[in-house]
Formats: sequence, C-alpha cells, structure tokens
Amino acid sequence: MADRGVELSALPKEVRDQLAELDLELSEGDITQKGYEKKRTKLLAPYIIHTPVEPPPKNNVQPPAPSSSSSHGPPPSSSSRYRERRSRKTHRNGGTRDDRYRSDIHSEAVQAALAKHKEEKMALPMPTKRRSTYVPSPIETRTPPDSSSASEDETSVRRQSSVVVPIPLLNPNQQSPDCWINRSAQGSSTSSSASSTLSHGEAKPQPHNQPQPQYKPQYQPLYKPQYQPQPQHEPPPPHTAAAITDMMAHSRIAPHENSVPPPDVTAVALPARGPRVDLPSNTTARGMSRGQSRSSMMETADGVPVNSRVSTKIQQLLNTLKRPKRPPLSEFFTDDSEEIVEVPQPDPNTPKPEGRQIIPVKGEPLGVVSNWPPALQAALARWGATQGKSPALTALDITGKPLYTLTYGKLWSRSVKLAYTLLNKLGNKNEQILKPGDRVALVYPNSDPGMFWVAFYGCLLAEVIPVPIEVPLSRKDAGISQVGFLLGSCGVGLALTSEICLKGLPKTPTGEIMQFKGWPRMKWVITDSKYLTKPSKDWQPHIPTANTDPAYIEYKANKEGTVVGVAVSKVAMLTHCQALTQACNYCEGETLVNVLDCKKDMGLWHGVLTAVMNRIHTISVPYAVMKACPLSWVQRVHIHKARLALVKCRDLHWAMMAHREQRDISLVSLRMLIVADGANPWSVSSCDAFLNVFQSHGLKPEVICPCATSPEAMTVAIRRPGLPGAPLPARAVLSLGGLSHGVIRVNTEDKNSALTVQDVGHVMPGALMCIVKPDGPPQLCKTDEIGEIIINSRAGGTMYYGLPGVTKNTFEVIPVNANGVPIGEIPFVRSGLLGFVGPGSLIFVVGKIEGLLQVSGRRHNADDLVATALAVEPVKTVYRGRIAVFSVTVFYDERVVIVAEQRPDASEEDSFQWMSRVLQAIDSIHQVGLYCLALVPANTLPKTPLGGIHISDTKQFFLEGNLHPCNILMCPHTCVTNLPKPRQKQPVGVGPASVMVGNLVAGKRIAQAAGRELGMIDDQDLVRKHQYLTEALQWRAQTDADHVLYVLLNAKGVAVSTATCVQLHKRAEKIAAALMEKGSINTGENVVLLYPPGIDLIASFYGCLYAGCVPVNVRPPHPQNLGATLPTVRMIIDVSKAACILTTQNLMRILRSKEAAASVNIKTWPTIIDTDDLPRRRPPQIYKPPTAEMIAYLDFSVSTTGMLTGVKISHAAVSALCRSIKLQCELYSSRQIAICLDPYCGLGFVLWCLASVYSGHQSILIPPFELESCLSLWLSSLSQYRVRDTFCSYSVMEFCTKGLGTQTELLKARGVNLSCVRSCVVIAEERPRLALTHSFSKLFKDLGLSTRAVSTAFGSRVNLAVCLQGTTGPDPCTVYVDMKSLRHDRVRLVERGAPQSLPLMESGKILPGVRVIIVNPETRGPLGDSHLGEIWVNSPHNASGYYTIYGEESLQADHFNTKLSFGDPQTLWARTGYLGFVKRTELLDASGDRHDALFVVGSLDETLELRGLRYHPIDIETSVSRAHRSIAESAVFTWTNLLVVVSELCGSEQDALDLVPLITNVVLEEHHLIVGVVVIVDPGVIPINSRGEKQRMHLRDSFLADQLDPIYVAYNM
Repeated sequence: MADRGVELSALPKEVRDQLAELDLELSEGDITQKGYEKKRTKLLAPYIIHTPVEPPPKNNVQPPAPSSSSSHGPPPSSSSRYRERRSRKTHRNGGTRDDRYRSDIHSEAVQAALAKHKEEKMALPMPTKRRSTYVPSPIETRTPPDSSSASEDETSVRRQSSVVVPIPLLNPNQQSPDCWINRSAQGSSTSSSASSTLSHGEAKPQPHNQPQPQYKPQYQPLYKPQYQPQPQHEPPPPHTAAAITDMMAHSRIAPHENSVPPPDVTAVALPARGPRVDLPSNTTARGMSRGQSRSSMMETADGVPVNSRVSTKIQQLLNTLKRPKRPPLSEFFTDDSEEIVEVPQPDPNTPKPEGRQIIPVKGEPLGVVSNWPPALQAALARWGATQGKSPALTALDITGKPLYTLTYGKLWSRSVKLAYTLLNKLGNKNEQILKPGDRVALVYPNSDPGMFWVAFYGCLLAEVIPVPIEVPLSRKDAGISQVGFLLGSCGVGLALTSEICLKGLPKTPTGEIMQFKGWPRMKWVITDSKYLTKPSKDWQPHIPTANTDPAYIEYKANKEGTVVGVAVSKVAMLTHCQALTQACNYCEGETLVNVLDCKKDMGLWHGVLTAVMNRIHTISVPYAVMKACPLSWVQRVHIHKARLALVKCRDLHWAMMAHREQRDISLVSLRMLIVADGANPWSVSSCDAFLNVFQSHGLKPEVICPCATSPEAMTVAIRRPGLPGAPLPARAVLSLGGLSHGVIRVNTEDKNSALTVQDVGHVMPGALMCIVKPDGPPQLCKTDEIGEIIINSRAGGTMYYGLPGVTKNTFEVIPVNANGVPIGEIPFVRSGLLGFVGPGSLIFVVGKIEGLLQVSGRRHNADDLVATALAVEPVKTVYRGRIAVFSVTVFYDERVVIVAEQRPDASEEDSFQWMSRVLQAIDSIHQVGLYCLALVPANTLPKTPLGGIHISDTKQFFLEGNLHPCNILMCPHTCVTNLPKPRQKQPVGVGPASVMVGNLVAGKRIAQAAGRELGMIDDQDLVRKHQYLTEALQWRAQTDADHVLYVLLNAKGVAVSTATCVQLHKRAEKIAAALMEKGSINTGENVVLLYPPGIDLIASFYGCLYAGCVPVNVRPPHPQNLGATLPTVRMIIDVSKAACILTTQNLMRILRSKEAAASVNIKTWPTIIDTDDLPRRRPPQIYKPPTAEMIAYLDFSVSTTGMLTGVKISHAAVSALCRSIKLQCELYSSRQIAICLDPYCGLGFVLWCLASVYSGHQSILIPPFELESCLSLWLSSLSQYRVRDTFCSYSVMEFCTKGLGTQTELLKARGVNLSCVRSCVVIAEERPRLALTHSFSKLFKDLGLSTRAVSTAFGSRVNLAVCLQGTTGPDPCTVYVDMKSLRHDRVRLVERGAPQSLPLMESGKILPGVRVIIVNPETRGPLGDSHLGEIWVNSPHNASGYYTIYGEESLQADHFNTKLSFGDPQTLWARTGYLGFVKRTELLDASGDRHDALFVVGSLDETLELRGLRYHPIDIETSVSRAHRSIAESAVFTWTNLLVVVSELCGSEQDALDLVPLITNVVLEEHHLIVGVVVIVDPGVIPINSRGEKQRMHLRDSFLADQLDPIYVAYNM
C-alpha cells in the first residue's frame, strides 16, 4: 500500500474524513477494490516521505501534475479516470448533461496507446493565433525580440535546412522522458500559447552541475527508420545521435520559475496596404553577389533569423514529417500524366473471411393468441369500453412530478372526437378537407405525450396517415429544409398541433406562422379537447381488419441528411406489436417507464403501440425532465414498482452519475430494462457500470436487455430477459484491425485495438434474417464476415413513402449466393445495421451503415472513433456528448474528420494537447489517419431535437466553411497516402541530333515565331536623319512647332498641362543648361529623375539626353509611407552611382526632411536640382552620341522575386523599339492615344516618354493615382476624347472592375460611350490575367466596349516589349491546356471545360523585328511546339545588359548574348526568364500565313518545384481564392519543400480557421499537393508592386522573419 511511511494519526482531519468515507464506500460496494486503492493512494500521495533519488535542480520544478506518468503516483489511466469522475461530479449541478458514456476498458487501451507514442517522442508545432484575439499577456513578461528566452543550457545551434539539436545525456537519475508529456509550461501564461510550441515536447532543465554534451552537426536524411528507444542507463552510442536528435527536436526546455515566455515577434503591425510599394528584397542589383547583399541578415540559416519562431515551428513540422508513417508509402508507379492516383496494392496479410456461407437465421414462430385484436384501434376500443378507468399514460412536469394521467376511457373518447372532427368539421358544410389515406403532420413536443397519443390514435381511427415530426423552433433549425422534403414527398398539407405548441412556433411580424425553408404550404389544426366536436350518437369510427395500407409514416434522416418517410402498414404495425409482446412477454396491466421519444422508433413501438395493445400503464419521462433531474426515471420505477423500463445508454450513464443523491431506491420490481441503443460500442460499459452501481439497489443482472432496431426493419433483435441466476451471455472481444477489413477475428495480440461488443439477443419472432455484403449486390456473407443485417418479416417497414426508386434497393432485396444466384423468392429489408451471427444464433451488431467510413478500402465505424476520442480524457477540453465524426471525399478517397465542441474554459494548450493525443490514439488503435480535427465554441454545432449532433449539417458547414472552429489541426501528410510517386527528372543524356530527328519524326515543329520585318518605313528621311530621339525632338520643334504631343489630365478630367513640340524642346534645353551649370555634370554620368507622373518627367528625360548624361527614372517616395518607399529610392541612387538628382521643389523638401532622416542618411544625397523655376538659358550645344550603341537610359525595376535589376538601353534599341511600336500600332501625327500607366520602367515608360516624340502622335496622360479620387476618370476620358487606342495596367483594370462594375448604368447616363475604343492593351510582365480581362470586357460591354478590344502585351527585363497587340492582325486567341501535362513541361491542348484544364490567352502579337524561340532552360536546346520552355528573344531592341557596379560579365553574357546549344548556334538570343510555348493557330496574319501565337505561362524564377513537378504559383492561388468567399487574395511560396499558402481574410476573424481545411482540400484536389503551412492574414498584407504583381519573395521573407502579424498560422501535420 502507498501509506507505508505515513502515520495516519498525523494526517489532517479532512484527509482522515475522506479516507473514512472511502472505507465506507468500499464496504457498501459503491466502489471497486481497484478504484478504492487508486483514490486512497491519491489522497495519501502528498504525505508519503520519499527518499530523494536525484540531486535537486537549482530552480524549483513543480511536482508533476497528477496525470503525468511519473515514477511516483498512480498509473495514468487510473488517475485520469478518477479525475474524470470527480470533475464530472462537480460539473453536474451546472445543468449541462452532455457527458456521454465512457468505457473504462477503452480508456486503458487509449492510455496504453498514448504511452507507446510518448516513447516515440514527437513534438508537433502548435498553431499560432493572433495575440489580440486572446488575453494579452502582462507587458513585463514579453521578451525583446533578440534575447533568447530558453534556459541557459539550451545551446543555439546553427541550422542549415535540417535541424541540429542538442542531445542531453540520458542520465539514469533523471526523470524518464515520459514525464514530459502532460506538463504544461509552468512559467508561461496561457496567453503566450500563441508563441509557445506544443507542451508535448518539453524537456526537463538539466541540473547545472552536469557536463554539457559536445555535439557536431548532424544532417539527417529525409526518411529514417523508426527510432528504437535505447536502454536508459547507457549513454547513446554516436550513431544513434541522429535518431535521438529527431526524437528530441525542439522539445522545449521547461522554463525557470522566473523565466519569461518565448519571444513574441508577432506584434509588429504592418501598415495597411495603402500605396503600392516596390520593395527590393535584401538583395541589391542583379549582378551583385548574393553573399554580400544578404549581409543585413547576419546569423541566419537559410536567410532566417535564428531566433525566428516561425522557422522553429516549420522545422518541427518537418521533423514530424520525417518520421515514416504507417502505412508506408508503397512504391508508386510513375505518373504518365493520365493516371493520377496511386492504386494501393493489396496487402498479402489482409485477413480474408474463411467460414462457410451463412445460413439464414429463423426466429421462433409467432404464436397465435385467441384474443389478439384484428387491428390496433380495436384494442383501444376494447380497453376504452371495458377498462375505462385503467391508466394509460402518466406525463411528468419539468420537475419530474406527475402532471396528469390519461385513462384508457379518456384516450378512447378523445381520439374518437378528433377522428370525427378531422373527417367532418374542418372545411365548410359541404367540402371534406381530409379523406381516409391522406397524410397529416403531427407536431407535438416531447413534453406533451398525452396530446400526441390522442392525435396519433385519432388519425388511426379517421384512417388518415399520421407523419410525426419534430417541432420546428426557428427558420434555421438543423435539417429544417430536409423535413420540408419529407413533407413534400409524403404530400402533407395539414399539421395537427396543440394550442401551447402553436403559440411557441416562430411567427411573421403579422402573426402568421412562418413559412419554413423548403416546406410546402401548411394548414395548422389545434387538437385541444375544447376545439373538438363531439360526434353524434350514431357516428362510430370505422375499424377494418388490419391490411397492407399504410398506418403511419416514421421519419428517418439518412447519411447525407435527406429526411425520408418509412411507411408502416396496418398489418405490419399490428404484427410488430404482437412480436414485441411475445419477445418481451408483456402482460396486461403492467407498468412501463419510457424515457425515449414517443414519436418514433422504440419509444413509439413499445411506449405507444404495444403498450395500448396490452393495456399497459406508460409513464413518459421527457428529455427536458432528464436534463433537469437525471435520476427521475429511476425514481419513477421505484415509486410505481414498474416492471419494464425503456432507456438509452445515456440515461443509464446520467442516472449512475446522479445516484448518490438517492440511497433508498429499489429497482427490484424491474423484470426488463430495455436498452434501445444496446448496439453501440459504448453500450457494454454503460450497462456494466449501471449494473455495478444499482445491483445493490435490487437490480438483477439478467434484466438488462439490449436490442437492435432500425426505422426500415423496425425491431431486428432483442435480448429476452434471462432466468434468475442463469449465466450472463458471453461478450465478443474483436480485433479492430479485422473489423476494418470486414472480418471477425478474436482479438489476441494487441489488447489496445480491441472492441468489446455485447449481443442483442435473438431474432424477433416470425422473422428470418441473413447477413449480406454492405456494398454491391446483396451477396450472402461467410460466417466470419461482417455484413449488413437484412430481415424478412411481416413486422417491418414497407417503403419510403413517395420514393419508389430508393424503396426498391432497401425493401425488396433478394440475397444471392457466391455465384450470384438468388437464394429464393422472398424479399428482405435492409436494416442499415452491420453485424454477424454469433454462437447460439445470438446477434451481434458492430455499427451502422450510416456511421461507416470507408477509408483506403478499410471500414471504420464513426461510433468507435468517438469512443476512442472520448477515452482521451476530454473532461477539461470538450463536451462528451458533442462529437461529430464523418468523412469527406478529398483526392479520390474518404478522409476522416472529427468536430467537437470545446469547453469555454479550456486553454489553448489543453485543447491542442488533447487534439494531438486524439490523433495519436486513433492512429494507434484504429490504424487510420485523421485528416482534420476541429474544435468549435460551445453550443455552435447544429443539434437534432433531442440534443444530439446533426452530423450531415455539421459536414455541410465544414465543407462550406461555416463551422467557425476555434482550434483546428489538419494532418494531410499522414492520411493522404494515394499521391502519385514524385517524378524523377530524367538525366539529359540525349544528343542534339537525336532531339532534332525525334522532333521531325514526331511531326513536331521547332517552337519559334517572329514578328514581321522591320524594313525601311515611309518617312525614311526621319529615320535616316534622326537616328536619335534628341534629333527627332529638335526636328519636330522646327517643322511642327505647335503640334501638341502631350496632354496631362487631373482627377476632374481637366487638362492641367500640355506640351507642344517646341515647348518640350525649350524645357529640355533649360534643364540641360541647369545640369551643366549647377550640377557640373560630365558626359555619360547618371542622373536620377524623381518626378510624379507628368510632363516634367518627360522634359527632364530629354534634358538629360541634351546634356549628354544618362537618365535613371525612379518612382518618387510616397510621402505617407517614407519608411517603406524611401530605402528603395536610396538603393537605386546608390547602385546607379548617380551624380545628381532632378526633382520638384516639393520632393526636394521631402528628401531633406526629418521624416526622411529616420529611414535613410539624408546627408549623403548627391546634388539635388529642383527643376520647378529654372532660368531661361540654353545649353552651349546639344550633345550627340558618337555611336548608336551608347547607353540612352537605365531602366530599373523590382522583379516579382524581389530582385532590383537595372538594364542598359542603347540609343539604337530606343529607335528600333519606337519604330516597332509605331508599325504595330499604326501611330502617326494625327492619332491620339490615352495612357493610364505608371511611367517608371519597362514599356510603360517607353509609351509615356518616348513613343510620342518618335511617332508624333498625341498622348493623353492619365496618372493612375488620380483614379483613387475619381474612379471613372480613365473611362470617361476615353469617351470624351474619342480615343481609339489606350494602354493601361492590370491594377487600373482591377480598380475599374471592382469599383465601377455596379455603376455602368450611372456611367451610361453620364454619356460615357466606349464604342470608339478599338484596342485597350494591358501592359505587363506576366501571364495574361484572363479572368480579369474577361470580366472587364463583360462589365463594360453595356457602355459600347467591343469584346475584341481588350488584349495584353508582354515584356521582360532583357527586352521591354516582346509582344503588343496592334491594330491589325488577328484577335488574340485563347487555348485550354491540360494542367497535369503542364507540370511535366508538356503542352497538351484540351477542350474548354475539360477537367484540370487551364485557359491561357495569347500575350499579344509579336512586334516587328522580334524573333522568339522556346528553349529547354537546362540543356539550352530548342524545343518542339508541344513543350513548355523558356522564351528566348532576338531583336534590335534587346537591352544591352544589366547595369552593375561590378560588371559581372558572365551573368550579363548569360542573359543577353546566349547561343543555342544546337540547331542554330550563330544567332545571339536574350533569355527572358519566362516560361511559355508557341502554337500555330488557324488564324491568318497580315501576310496571309498562319499565325504563330506566343503564350506566356509564368516566370521561371517564381515556379515551384514540388514532387519533381513544376508548379506556377498563380494556378495554386487561383484555386485557393475560389475556396471560400472570405479569401480576398492569396499567395504561395515554398520553404524547405513545404508549400506555404498565405491568404488574406476579408470576412470576420471567426472565419479564419474555416479557411484552413478548405485551402488544404482545394490544393490537394486540383494540384495534388499537400499544403504544409496555412497563414491567414489581414487584407493588404500580401505586398503588391506598382504593376499589380504579387511580391511573393518579400512575403516569404516577412513570414520567416515573423513580421506578418498573422491572424492564424496552421501547421498541417
């Protein structure tokens, strides 16, 4: 005993009292010996003197919590069970009665399974929740971000893509690792749970006097054999280091008493997305070595700060993914793009049924008793006449006291009155509203059984068919519209109800009863006595002999939530009552206590129908009474000396919990305790526990009678009461593994994965039963096989009313033998129960078809999973009776989902710990991986009328994203085992010749295309004379001085400034003179232009050219966001070595302001010249470059990957590009174009500053920022100036689509007409955004916009304009390509609407003088036109190279002057860095040839290489954005082979966790990828550059540096 060393007399008084009470309980048999010892040990634990076995560590570690399995104290299962029972007792008075049945056997199995997992130590990363939504932690406990909060002996180790973790010496004196589990972080407050990792993996601080182990970095392979635990007393040999490293990866060291929680870096708030910002990442110009540029992130591993919390979480996640899972991924076949799913190979060890074919089991014959009535109504008539005073029904009030008793006389007379009223008194004099055979709904609450009885029998007497349904409480009831489906399919138009119930129904404001969703129009009839008419003397109800017409319809909800009506014929109703009477040996005048719902199922069959047939007195105990007083039914049995009681396991459990309050109860009168859900997996333990408690109150073991029923087959089997003293029936202890394969195997090897089931007795009298396979044709099972029970009997349902199709498959089943031959003529009814026939023809039920989850070819029972989850001590975390288990189909298989209601007082840590332990327990016991485990706030799951969880509605909510969980854990990595094998890239060993020949043989063209020739054009003089733009401008200033080249509009659409040729020339001269004087600039030096979009920018550009210096155009900093935008400006100024800055007065003030000084060093700016008020001077001469190859300007831009790149554009390239655009767009002096673009780089700058001077057309300039104050500015300007050609960016188009989409009528009224626009070109460096251009065309079609007008352009860093849809040439075409092939770099065209198809639009026509070819980026050989490859371009306007301060020629030559490895090795090409393909279309181009279209798919730098396949982020993002209405924008990137999805939430924060499963589902379904991390952030967090492109690499850096302040981060296991 545990009390050695304890002096009992020395104990405190209350402890001695508790010990005495325990002894008393033991002597009275209220507690088992085992329970007694446990409780006693627990009481004495604090007073036992232990001899210390270990040197105490310096800091005080609290004694382990009672539930930890430390060396002292009781074993875990015992203490946990005790604590569960004790806490329930304390909870009970709160009135929440939802605890469900626990299984002691099961808890022990679960504890054992969890203990096994503990040996395999696994630290799961805990999800991160935003602090703000929870309790803020006290300010002083927050650590500054750089201080490490771990205890001193946790040495930081640098990581390089795989973890290195300290290996503590396993000292025999230290506590075993087992004691880590269950210990919450003692130092940290709950609120820090956001930043703490899972408390599962905490290590104990090492005593400081121990030598620190020395370690060397260990790099682990991705998959390792399962680690074998070492014996504890020897230090691990070196080769096990990796294994233990894995085991202990990031087990957090328990903090000191005074230590602080881990640093919370999430508090850095990002500015709301205001201005679009171009942020280069920590790199500088392309061409600087990445090493130097990353110096700002010192002490990083993979560019992640060492103490970053996110990276450790992800690292933990990687560790959990490293361990091989059961079942191991078998060798998959290689994916040849047709088959996606790995077909699981049959396991040779799968158990197969070996028995002989089952023989149908026959029930005893149904005896014939002479005085049995010809119909049930006849029985009522007889008792009403002969035994009128005899009690039929006693109803209880809410406190459990009798409210009224209905005698048989009253029941008869009222039913007759109702029957008369229904048939004769409902309509006007002549019309009969109801006639026999019509269906009528019965709407009565459970608390008023008397009214229901009268209504039910009244309908039987009137020969109308009652359809009892639940009372609708609101429009939003769970499953309310499905009840409407039932009423519709039964053709119900009339509802009977009581006055009280009618008053409580939801009403419209006018006082009428609300029209419920999906319900037919209903007439409501009140059946209270005072409203009924007494029939005339001569009227008697017609009582025919029972026939096969329907007597009543019982509703039933199936697995999908559809509610159907099972029709029961009059003869079946009568026969069923007879069979029950014989089986239960009912006698006249007995008393029955009924706790079940009297409207359906057992409550109706026993408590209303069979009771009347046998003149039984029924005492009805409604659900509401049970909730208030759970012992009420036992008290009723005691008071009325009832012979029979009709209950569910729940009622046994509740009574047992409450029995202490009543000592003097006797259940000796009971001869039969019928357990209605005796077929449940937890019924065994409920029955045992109940017997254990109440045997001392006279309950006899043989009276407990479990039974099995279903709405279709009615009672399938019931255990007959045994003889006193006879041995109780044996139990079956089955192997869950065998059950999952549908075979019966007695469990021998592993007692954890066993299921104990009790029999439900024998088949009903007069019935015949078989067991058939649950799916496919109804083939008879073998004797050791689990199958569906089917019944042939006169006492069963006859059809699903009004649904003949479904009826056939259920009510008219003819079983077949192994050869498929029917075994007879007689039809059977499917019961929906799964089971087998045991020894002695006893029936065992192991589950229901509707609770069956078929995962990877194995069957699991939802109830079994619930029982396992409940055995994981849920007391503190979830409510016992509120757990839903269902499966959802994701990626060609069923996936198991568990949803439970979380208690309001459960902490984050507790919940997460409970969830991770449920995962382990289910994995261990059932060998099935959970896909998702979600906890929702209390009382938010849809409920059935009797308080259970409405499973199909819960599933619906889950799939629609309406569950609003407060905690969620997704484990797709463990349960998705049917992914195809990752693709192995073939080594490139094929020679060029064979590729060429292969392509020719296959009839493939080499994928190349070209624009038309850039020959000499009409105004040859201009071209010959003016090789340079400066000369063109001077020539125009002389020949056409007053021609307006530029018009700048403001937000009101007013032209605020214009520039004629001569004005522009004069302005440029002034600026050139200022540069030479003020700036003392030398020829060839770089000058930064810092201007808002406008004409000053253009003039300064030409001023620089006039002065012979090189302009560098830079977007000005945003005055409201200097911190984010000024460093980019500074970086470009530094990288370009600018000698001077030209800008406006306003911007000059900003550059020198205090605010600017906060983010950059303002003392080191180069010379700043403000060009607002320059003196009228002319430069001494205008510079003319000696050759056209000299640099004209530098074009700097931040790419989507965050690279800042500057390219050199020569004078020759400028002329060639302008000439090419002039040709393509047919630009000449009399034309007008409108430009709504940012003029800072690429084609936007060319169109804004260069094209007009070259071609002489007039450009209407609309700065995009003006649209913020006037959305319709661009469109109304197009209409006002009758513009034929306009250029815009995607951000402008999106702005108009979102902001003006609903206002087309208003714009039309204002006279906006877009029929003049013949081309609207979107300028971009990305794949065309088809959805956006389509919706833009559709929305503004009403304003006259031609559907053919919208097209796109394509440019890149190496060539600013490759394609541009001109005015001539065919319309842009759209193709649909197969996404599966695209991932393999193949292009396969499919039909529109094909599954897995991706629409792609041509990126505009290739410009004159441009040639493109598609090349394999690895081999640099040309590809055939069915391949995806890198787009290479050759053209006179290619850029000359990157502008770098180090001049790394190798990089430059690689991108700008590259030759093919074979084919045409002479031509020099530039690599665009974009993937695409060329397809020959059916359309003809200007020269009459078939047109070759270029399709851009995406940037090579941005592609994600996952599972050996190539993915484009935009495709995954498109899927993610479709997943839920609250996802505003999303971005994806990878980190160490994990796919990270960041989604902006535009709904309320309670939707955040709904998104996690939906995002995981959609990416798995559509892209066959498992998402590793889901990050939910506020709108505006995903950075977007000025061109409207997502900056994914920035996002990635911010995420890893923990700067996103996410709402929620979920780590998918």
